[in-house]
Amino acid sequence: MASYKPVVVQSFPKLGEKITQDTLYWKSYKTPVQIKEFGAVTKIDFSPIPPHNYAVTASSRIHIYGRYSQEPIKTFSRFKDAAYCATYRDDGKLLVAGSEEGVVRLFDIIGRAALRQYDGHTKPVHVADFLSDKYRIFSAADDYTSKLWDIPTATAIVSYSEHTDYVRCGCISKLNTDVFVTGSYDHTVKVFDARREKSVMTVEHGQPVESVLLFPSGGLLVSAGGRYVKVWDVLKGGQLLVSLKNHHKTVTCLCLNSSGQRLLSGSLDRHVKIYSTTSYKVVHSFNYAASILSLALAPEDETIVVGMTNGVLNVRHRKHEKSKECLPKKKQPAYRTFVKGRSYMPKQEDFFVSKPVKSHLKKYDKLLKSFQVSKALDVVLQAHNRTPEITVAVMQELTRRGTLANALAGRDEAQLSVLMAFLIRYVVEPRFAPMLIKVAEMIIDIYLPVVGQSTVIDKQFLKLQEIVEKEIDYQAELLEVLGMMDALFATMTRKKATSLEENKTNGILRSPEQDMNN
Repeated sequence: MASYKPVVVQSFPKLGEKITQDTLYWKSYKTPVQIKEFGAVTKIDFSPIPPHNYAVTASSRIHIYGRYSQEPIKTFSRFKDAAYCATYRDDGKLLVAGSEEGVVRLFDIIGRAALRQYDGHTKPVHVADFLSDKYRIFSAADDYTSKLWDIPTATAIVSYSEHTDYVRCGCISKLNTDVFVTGSYDHTVKVFDARREKSVMTVEHGQPVESVLLFPSGGLLVSAGGRYVKVWDVLKGGQLLVSLKNHHKTVTCLCLNSSGQRLLSGSLDRHVKIYSTTSYKVVHSFNYAASILSLALAPEDETIVVGMTNGVLNVRHRKHEKSKECLPKKKQPAYRTFVKGRSYMPKQEDFFVSKPVKSHLKKYDKLLKSFQVSKALDVVLQAHNRTPEITVAVMQELTRRGTLANALAGRDEAQLSVLMAFLIRYVVEPRFAPMLIKVAEMIIDIYLPVVGQSTVIDKQFLKLQEIVEKEIDYQAELLEVLGMMDALFATMTRKKATSLEENKTNGILRSPEQDMNN
């Protein structure tokens, strides 16, 4: 009796990921470290001075983490309710934060109690930052106002109330000490100059604005809200340069890398997209386990930290090639160890002993070997999401044996539903279409008498019909386009042939006598 031959799974060429410099650069991070916070992480900010610790705002606390520490090295917890937007000053010595009770607090990194408290807002303060002169603070709140504060005297210098809804984001200009930007749920982004009584520029984002970002040069402004990330030209009075729609849910945070050549956006769809600031195309993306609320990059892009709605802080550190060089090298075997005996030629009197190779059959092969065709098909259908090639290969083997109809028949509602789901997903895929169309025809023939007894199966049959009809329409359109292209190519070829014939004819008929007569 011949031994059983396992099912041959046809291999298909896979389109590999295009490897670019961005792919190599952004994949050179270590396995992420997960840190659990007390609540949703709403803000992350890196200290601008070494060793570049970072402040994490979550719930009613602000934690300061070291670059590689998994436990906070300092905690500010003097908040009655939620804290918001803890931000470092440029010298890394002071920290400012808003709060749910409408108070802005100023902290010294060395101490624990607040140095100053700024009262004036009547609703939660979600935005607080230092102006670039280091002596003034700007804040924005849910009372629709934006205020500038003098740090030493703790008094309000100026107040703006141009927004008509919550002000939830803002940023400052690094070049101009008087310029700051606010974004509001009234769909507008406003640019303010502390020397003016009113805003100097307003742009309409079209969605509630969740985050704003001003480029270091001050010439470009980025706003995020809804599914859109929009780039505005400040020097041209707020002209829209580009509108990006690469996320599936609301974009919540923006960030620039250290060189300013890559823009990062985080969203509730659990993705961080990285754009080139020259072409504004997505060059890379990260996927996370939960919706993203905050995002920050360390100087030189050494660390990327992401805060999520489930209170998890995801920290990735860049790999360093130098660390590999510092490790002591293991002594490798000599080259002759590997080639020993490779060139030996067996002699006539030598006796060759072959080691028997034990073959391990897959579960579906064992079932096919014992002629349990229905169970074999059930096994491969359970893992069809990962390996549809194996499922189709088993169906082809059953067709070769002539037992495919037996394997498809006698199924209950749950088993038939799994089979129909597989057909709905892969029936129009060119790799599997020839086989799956035969399977679909067999299923229709077998289960036609019982149609109408199960609403689940009836819906799947209608879905399958809709998919096949759409595919037929697509194929018809493609054939029409192909016919048009053939006609165009034929016309172009005919024109070229005609012009060549004319040139040849002119060259033959033309003679020196005709030239003299002319």
